[in-house]
Amino acid sequence: MRLGIDFGTTRTVVACADRGNYPVVSFFDDAGDAHDFYPSVVAERGGELAFGWDALAKTGDPSWTLVRSFKRFLGVSETVAASVRIGGTTLPIGQLLARFLLALKAALASASNLGDELARHGEAALRSVVAVPANATGLARFVTLDAFRRAGFAPVAMLNEPSAAGFEYTHRHRDTFTQKREHVVVYDLGGGTFDASLVRMAQKNHEILATAGKNELGGDDFDDVMLDLVLTAAKVRRADVGARELELLRVRCRDAKEALSPSSRKLTIDLTGVLDDGENDASIVVPVLDFYEAAKPLVHASIEAMLPVMTRLEGATEDDVEKALSAVAGIYVVGGASELPIVARALRERFGRRVHRSPYPSAAIAIGLSIACDEAAGFELSDRFSRTFGVFREARGGDEITFDPIFTHATLLPARAGEPLRFRRTYRAAHNVGHFRFVECSAIGDDGRPRGDMMLSGDVYFPFDAGLRGKTEALADVSVRRLREQGPRIEEEYALDENGLVAVTIRDLESGFTREHRLGTA
Repeated sequence: MRLGIDFGTTRTVVACADRGNYPVVSFFDDAGDAHDFYPSVVAERGGELAFGWDALAKTGDPSWTLVRSFKRFLGVSETVAASVRIGGTTLPIGQLLARFLLALKAALASASNLGDELARHGEAALRSVVAVPANATGLARFVTLDAFRRAGFAPVAMLNEPSAAGFEYTHRHRDTFTQKREHVVVYDLGGGTFDASLVRMAQKNHEILATAGKNELGGDDFDDVMLDLVLTAAKVRRADVGARELELLRVRCRDAKEALSPSSRKLTIDLTGVLDDGENDASIVVPVLDFYEAAKPLVHASIEAMLPVMTRLEGATEDDVEKALSAVAGIYVVGGASELPIVARALRERFGRRVHRSPYPSAAIAIGLSIACDEAAGFELSDRFSRTFGVFREARGGDEITFDPIFTHATLLPARAGEPLRFRRTYRAAHNVGHFRFVECSAIGDDGRPRGDMMLSGDVYFPFDAGLRGKTEALADVSVRRLREQGPRIEEEYALDENGLVAVTIRDLESGFTREHRLGTA
């Protein structure tokens, strides 16, 4: 069985490849009702963890701590060993994801419409293609892929989320392409992240030309806007509301937001058991126009974030949107948060009629992933490294620090199951110790330095001085100084694989002394 699995911030959606069709899997909750998603939720009590529908069933029980959107922990974790706290339990982020995916696998087997099929074929059938946000760090990619493997899935590939949506677009809108219009801009506003990609589509051959986005912009932020409006109307400060009550209120705000339609005029938020006195029913009415006005900056932020990908079209500029649009078949809108009416409205006001919204915005990525997992579909993808990776290193006897970019946004990822892309640098060591500060960033400034969203993805010391090898002292405590004699010949090798993961090997070519490091894993 071939599955496309979109592990989302608020919902996880699964689609399967079935003889040229790509249906979304239905999951059954405790009441037996069918849903086209599995909740990305965890609950904790006394060291016990519950996930998905089991976790949601604990809502309102004060003995349980409910945590939604835990995927966002990936954006702030610096290593696999980084721990997160769920109620009274602390565990590594990778273990939390693996346990959630184990619960997802159990739900597929016992509480989904795939249960009978899985019973016939067994777990060996769980071949899958999975996704991460386009701007995900190397750590987030590694942890996600490793968690799927530890949970017993068999991921054959990992795609950027808007790249997967591009497959779904071609499958559904092939007739929009012409020789002059073979590009699509994917606008992906999910529960926790926003991504945009410019895709060139020649039949079933897709090439990602550019990617941009914001790692902390999504449906959760619209929920917070609604929450603030309700608290203001109720004349209550957020700091004065207990954590449990605040979470219940946020859920009600989310439910009201997701029930919005283009004809909605007001939202009614039930305050019973949250901000009332516990005896009388209470509610707050928020005019929809007030909510849209407060949420407008978030929508505009997503549009501004997507404009740089359009400048990759020949001759296009951010100030000349019409010229950019003349070369695209359309802007494809996907992601659960894009269902908010104000999103499509703002996009059409800015870009005109060439905005196409997926009929299944919450499932478009999972459907695209299942297409990518279907060898018979014949789709091919040339994706790019979505961030810039480089290294800060010592210079001038440790008096200066220089930055060398290694892989950039223009770097094409290797083909699936192909050899990693390798970059090598060879030199004579001038110092006793090499201190390599590996960094991922969203952009490089005109001065050649990292800018924008930046994360340290590895901090590695290498003893160029053979006398330091085997010593017990930490190299971080050794002062960097120039060697008196000619240093050894050193080779740095950087290997970029198909999933956007970087492995570093530093070796002394004369003695063979070697250190290897997979970025983000230590």
